[in-house]
Amino acid sequence: MMNGKTVIVTGANSGIGRATAAGIVRLQGRVIMACRDMSRAEEAAREIRQETGADSTQLVVKQLDLASLASVHTFCRDIMKEEPRLDVLINNAGIYQCPYTKTEDGFEMQFGVNHLGHFLLTHLLLNLLKRSAPSRIVVVSSKLYKRGLINFEDLNSEQSYDRAFAYSRSKLANLLFTCELARRLEGSGVTVNALTPGIVRTNLGRHVHVPVLAKPLFNLLSRGLFKSPEEGAQTSVFLACSPDVDGVQGKCFADCRPQVLLDKATDQEVASKLWDISEVMVGITT
Repeated sequence: MMNGKTVIVTGANSGIGRATAAGIVRLQGRVIMACRDMSRAEEAAREIRQETGADSTQLVVKQLDLASLASVHTFCRDIMKEEPRLDVLINNAGIYQCPYTKTEDGFEMQFGVNHLGHFLLTHLLLNLLKRSAPSRIVVVSSKLYKRGLINFEDLNSEQSYDRAFAYSRSKLANLLFTCELARRLEGSGVTVNALTPGIVRTNLGRHVHVPVLAKPLFNLLSRGLFKSPEEGAQTSVFLACSPDVDGVQGKCFADCRPQVLLDKATDQEVASKLWDISEVMVGITT
């Protein structure tokens, strides 16, 4: 149970994020739904309250656009002002294989939202997490990280852009971020672990084109082969609350079990360099 604990879930209005928020509320935790689209978030919150019997104090909606560094700063400023503690931060929100676009700060959208937005968010909330220790950070990655490569010469995909490769790179960046953050958090009372949820039926794939004639077959297959959002959220909820992972640091889980990652996802030299460059990109001065 998570009585008295406050959890932030990014992208909590749909898919795995919504199922994660509902799962934590059912365990009596208090959830702050950090979402870009406030109308969709409020609608999801109403549905979760109806499903779980939660009240408006147990499920709070706040605006957060991870494609805007200004929005991340505003969100974190409000959290630091309003919240006496933060027990778990779940970096869940993500964009998948979108056409080439840039965030308002000029970053390639998938790298900007999936990695840089969460990088800054975590940095700005770290002091509150440390004051609330023992506390946890959960990072949602993807097995597609295996197809990713960190090209420091073209992190912004200005030389070439492949939407699938860009997504895989952002998910590899999530794991390298987890690796470096774990090293920096040793002895702090804050743990960070990542997860790969598997293939889940969500709207994440809205940018992926499926031919009209193939859609009925695709939908039928997805119902049979893909996880439901609730199944996809199980590992997020597990990492947020299970005593089995007390003190576990810098691991990646799938189906609530630790995984062995490819070497490129745990390369300490690359992780450290990516951290330093990410700090410069989001304007962190240390």
